[in-house]
Amino acid sequence: MKFNDLDARLRVYETAHDHCALPGLYLVARLDGRGFTRLTKEVHPFERPFDVRFRDLMVGTVEHLMQCGFRVLYGFTESDEISLLLDPGEDTFGRKLRKYHSILAGEASAKFSLQLGAVGCFDCRIAQLPRLADVIDYFRWRAEDASRNALNAHCYWQLRNEGQNRVAATTSVKGLTTAAKNEMLFQRGINFNNLPSWQKRGVGVYWQEASHQGFNPLTNQTTQVMRRGLHINYELPVGAAYESFVQQFLEVE
Repeated sequence: MKFNDLDARLRVYETAHDHCALPGLYLVARLDGRGFTRLTKEVHPFERPFDVRFRDLMVGTVEHLMQCGFRVLYGFTESDEISLLLDPGEDTFGRKLRKYHSILAGEASAKFSLQLGAVGCFDCRIAQLPRLADVIDYFRWRAEDASRNALNAHCYWQLRNEGQNRVAATTSVKGLTTAAKNEMLFQRGINFNNLPSWQKRGVGVYWQEASHQGFNPLTNQTTQVMRRGLHINYELPVGAAYESFVQQFLEVE
């Protein structure tokens, strides 16, 4: 069989299940670390429940993903997950989802591993959202998940540090109301409201114009120029303010 005939016959098995996102749908990619519990507890032990070093690895990975060939308007990270809001007009690879899944997961895994000096692997899924309101709800959902996880993590590790084993600490925290968890921490000298915002709400990364000092060779003078670069926000707003914050990235000028 000639190569062209062989190529035409077999390539269909690779592309038979290609799915493309429809035009007009908002795309949000969510990446999760695979086996990160073991990676961050046993292979490379980080401070619990939060470690600035791990946070910075995740932020560095988000920055890389926002510059790896896709038009990403907003990146968000909390714990070992990343969410990326793609430009509505993004049509790289004809919006083939398998391309987005494989490339974003590969880029994230490579960047994180290079930073850490050990293998760290991510998976990726794409949410196809029909309305702007769904995009806002998505990021509000992930921000609220960050807050819930932070509260649970602080309670759990307080109990572990007091000598409880994994099962006992998990059982003690499970089923408690939010108020009871806050009270548990308060009784131990921790006011959850006063903890760093990035622990409770995650970190946002987005493009922003900023003034920089430049040099004009024609006039031989320094001058101020505007440059577009990535901005890292460790103090994300909450509630309605966060909804407006997310919406701004999709507002048409």
